Amino acid sequence: MRLLILGGTMFLSRTVARLAVKRGHQVTALARGTHPVPKGVQLVTADREQGADAYRSLLASLADEQTWDAVLDVSRIPNQVESAVTALSTRTKHWAFVSTVSVYADHSTPSGNESDQLLAEWSEDQDPLEHYGEAKVSCEKILREALSPEQLLVARPGLICGPGDPSDRYGYWPARFARDNEPVLAPAVAASAKTQVIDVRDFAAWLLDGMENALAGTYDVVGDEVPMQTLLGAALEASGYRGQIRLAPEEWLLEQGVNYWAGEDSLPLWLPAEAAGMFQRDGSAARRVGLRPRPFDETLKAVLQDERSRGLTRERRAGLSAAKEKALIAELP
Repeated sequence: MRLLILGGTMFLSRTVARLAVKRGHQVTALARGTHPVPKGVQLVTADREQGADAYRSLLASLADEQTWDAVLDVSRIPNQVESAVTALSTRTKHWAFVSTVSVYADHSTPSGNESDQLLAEWSEDQDPLEHYGEAKVSCEKILREALSPEQLLVARPGLICGPGDPSDRYGYWPARFARDNEPVLAPAVAASAKTQVIDVRDFAAWLLDGMENALAGTYDVVGDEVPMQTLLGAALEASGYRGQIRLAPEEWLLEQGVNYWAGEDSLPLWLPAEAAGMFQRDGSAARRVGLRPRPFDETLKAVLQDERSRGLTRERRAGLSAAKEKALIAELP
């Protein structure tokens, strides 16, 4: 298979590229070149912010009747997606797009599926980073208008995690328990509070299978639901932690400026009750066409090993710093 990846140098797209080479496919990555591509991948350097001009050298490299068997796009920027499909749709047989479960308008109800109502489309006056879900809605619409239903695979993953995750969300908890035996601050979540992620390796394998077989349609790509209390217990056990866990009420944490979900001063994977459905998607459609998520504890152990290799005391993009956590625990009633 001749595969074109728009990206190919970061986390998910890099994992797909590496696996595709391992399976014997001919892989080209179009990227800015700020990060290296995996061994065996041909890099075409371009900046997608340049619109149609970004694809000129790529198209010039093709013979007259040559096409790609599949294109993989992970962009969140509607203008990038539009210029890509305009330039490349006549030279590819199949298109896979990585969207997100953030496209759904309501996350309060468990067991949602692909038929749920979507957010309004992104508008030009919105920042596509701040309005991530809306931007992905627009990206999906652009592709559906440009391609036939038989050509397009739309994957809507939940939180993607695994070794090398640059977001630092899922890895926060195993890394925190492994860092030292000082008290750990955790949210006092209900027993019903769930987590739900997809291991990047499982997602990449499913995407590549789909492109190999020209799978079409829209799928939520999520793993098993795991109670947050179970996840924290497994992270504690895997790390060998021997300290004390201090549970803090939701209202108190919010008063102290601790954030849900991700980012600085957050307790990752912690969600408000009204967003609980984000971690309880149905996901059965993707399983019927081959998705096979590995057990969560296997992912957890691999992430812990990766966190140890990257440094348990490194600066993180998500979670509490050691100093912030210590100060909060000192104030905890």
